[in-house]
Amino acid sequence: MGKRRIRSLPMLLPCILAACSQAPAYRPPDMALPASYHDGDAVWGKARPSTPPLANSWWTALDDPMLDRLEEHLESDSPELAVALARHGLALSALRESSAARLPESRLGATISRNRQSDTRPLRGANQPDTYDADTAGAGLSYEVDLWARVGDGIRAARARAEASADGTRSVRLALQCDLASTWVALRGADKDLAILADAVAVFQRAASVTRHRFDGGIANGIDLGRADAQLADAQAQYASAQAKRARLLHAVEALAGIPAGTTVIPPSLVPLHDLPIAPSLPSTLLQQRPDIASAERAMFAANRAIGVAQAARFPMIQLGGSGGFQSTAIAGLLSAPNAFWALGPQVVLPLFDGGRRRARVAASRAEWDIATGRYRATVLLAMRETEDALSNLAELRQEEDAQARAAAAATQASRLAYERYIKGANTLLDVVTAQTSELAARRASAQVATRRVQASIALLRALGGATEKT
Repeated sequence: MGKRRIRSLPMLLPCILAACSQAPAYRPPDMALPASYHDGDAVWGKARPSTPPLANSWWTALDDPMLDRLEEHLESDSPELAVALARHGLALSALRESSAARLPESRLGATISRNRQSDTRPLRGANQPDTYDADTAGAGLSYEVDLWARVGDGIRAARARAEASADGTRSVRLALQCDLASTWVALRGADKDLAILADAVAVFQRAASVTRHRFDGGIANGIDLGRADAQLADAQAQYASAQAKRARLLHAVEALAGIPAGTTVIPPSLVPLHDLPIAPSLPSTLLQQRPDIASAERAMFAANRAIGVAQAARFPMIQLGGSGGFQSTAIAGLLSAPNAFWALGPQVVLPLFDGGRRRARVAASRAEWDIATGRYRATVLLAMRETEDALSNLAELRQEEDAQARAAAAATQASRLAYERYIKGANTLLDVVTAQTSELAARRASAQVATRRVQASIALLRALGGATEKT
């Protein structure tokens, strides 16, 4: 009978060592998603992040070599990205620390001490010396039997946190890349605005010169001269304001790229910017590439496993351990057989009363699960809103850009005709000033809409987790 029990121990050992997780069954919350985009025909799917890699160098579609260099600079010198990478490294270290709990822990130790015992020590023998040496050298080994999956769930939670951190780093990287590209587009828009204002200042200077010449000849009156000078001064003031705006945008670009402000020279450029290759209607799978959704889902899984860790703390903890070594009253001959000692056996710790501490930890872990679930749902809803906003904004800006371009062309034609009629004496200066002011406003508005359109395409790419038409 005894031999049969001994032979059955190897069969029972896997059952003893198999961890029985105390965490609830994991299932992400179901989201009531619409069947399709409001501004397109693409169908929404369940938000289950698949975390594919981001499109490499997506900003090259904007066709600006200077922006390409700045984006590369951001990757190496952005302090915000460096912080995100360091946090990911911290999460990986925590995972390695948690994973070490699966392995036995061994230790070595040695002590050399000189001791004096009390004369009135209880049960002291008459022949015992007052002082003596106690020298010890030994080793120990311990291993926790993860019967309730406390260790296993802890490792799974740490792994999920590391994955959430990796996705969080991807989210930070994408956000910084898009912020830099969008600010760069605004900088190029400021270049276009300055060029329009410079043209307007030159035109208004010629108009003011003609008006002064006519005033000196008695053809124009003082009101016309005042209007011409006021129009010129206002355009010059707008030009100065636009220069200050460009300087601020340049400093913002430098800061995003990790460059000290004021150390980069970026000459103006009037090269038209291209949209990113993103279609108005996109498959719903692109939404699943958002790294913030993936990070929120992994954080939710970690919170689920943390419930199991808290639950397992309410059950007995079993440790297998042993220790051994040598002990003597003198260093000489310490490592001899008669001085050897050893101990081997399991240790079981069963919690009885802790004032409700473990129960409180379980309640706290369930609250963390509720928080993580709420954040996950909020992230999915935010993704839906940002995608819808970007789709509708991009479609409307394209229509607005076409209309504004027609308005600018018409205003330019009207301004030219008004000035020609003024030179011929068929129009008043008020007509010219009104037409030229309208032309300046229309041209600036047209350029601003073109800038916002490119920025909207960047916002759409960001809303879709960095996915372009080519991915």
